[in-house]
Amino acid sequence: MNFRSLVELDARVSNRMRVAEQPGILRNISIVFAHSGDSWFWGLALILLWAFTNNEQSKIWAVMIFGSISILALIVVSLKFIIRRRRPEGEWGAIYRNTDPHSFPSGHAARAFLIALMTTGFGFTSAGILLWVWAPLVGIARVAMGVHYVSDIIAGLFVGFLVALIGLEVYAPILDWVISRIGFPL
Repeated sequence: MNFRSLVELDARVSNRMRVAEQPGILRNISIVFAHSGDSWFWGLALILLWAFTNNEQSKIWAVMIFGSISILALIVVSLKFIIRRRRPEGEWGAIYRNTDPHSFPSGHAARAFLIALMTTGFGFTSAGILLWVWAPLVGIARVAMGVHYVSDIIAGLFVGFLVALIGLEVYAPILDWVISRIGFPL
């Protein structure tokens, strides 16, 4: 199988998963999950969590995730402008199509898997389990709504994992230092 046939297979599979033009419950659920990985949503949620929680562990988690998402965004945008793969044709998701016409890799998938992996890595097991269910649903929804191909999601997963694993390694000494000062276990 050559590269061209893989790209064609990717487009066919992605098109079969598409529900953007089909009214109904599946489309409505896909819209919710497709938007749930938006960077503005996570940025605002993390800022609010940091501002309004008294739990120091949650504050640290919010700062670490916010920083990781910011670094991830720079990496994803750079890759998108180097690779320049056009998004699938469609009407839904005009905000994404207008502000970011490139689809590879999926920033939403990268962000979702980064959040799931880092949350688990920080020791938030219950939240981690929920996020591991949520992350693939974000990716599937992005394909279902016609703003990504399946391969965009897979690439986003790998980029998100890589940045999360590096982040966990970088943050480990920082977390150890903070924990020794504040006195709570992770």
